[in-house]
Amino acid sequence: MKATRLFPARRAFASIAALTLAAGATAQLGSAQLSMDAPAKPRAYVVYAAEPQSVPAARRAVLELRFQIVPGFHINSHTPKSELLIPTTLTLEPATGVKPGAPVYPAGQPYSFPSVPGEKLDVYAGNFIIRLPVVATPGDHTMDAALKYQACDNASCYPPKTLPVKILFTAK
Repeated sequence: MKATRLFPARRAFASIAALTLAAGATAQLGSAQLSMDAPAKPRAYVVYAAEPQSVPAARRAVLELRFQIVPGFHINSHTPKSELLIPTTLTLEPATGVKPGAPVYPAGQPYSFPSVPGEKLDVYAGNFIIRLPVVATPGDHTMDAALKYQACDNASCYPPKTLPVKILFTAK
């Protein structure tokens, strides 16, 4: 995403210039520290580790998908404050014996850049959990999914990425 998409078009140029000059300050977001210094650009901004889970068979259950955002970065929440921002979304592939419900996303954390304190973004930083309701037949299951997100630091946003997610669970 180009930086001009971060704020309404009329203030985009001024906001970009202010963000460029804002290096060096820090902001606290819950337990996640966001540094104004641009961190080194990692290959992936969000990490997911497949954790086997167990749920009751043939009954509604909820899987917890745990994600961690690389320190120094944040991503837009599922419900960003502007239609110009790219929301975080989880897309599921069909899986035999599993009927998934709609993913339940956590609330984002309000965040504003020191250079533009009146603009509040809704972001995830640090760790976050997406809850996935499922009804599954007895046995071991693997579901393929993809987490689409856009990572930003306090100076700029990067092109959207898609993280492959393999969900492993057993229905007993």
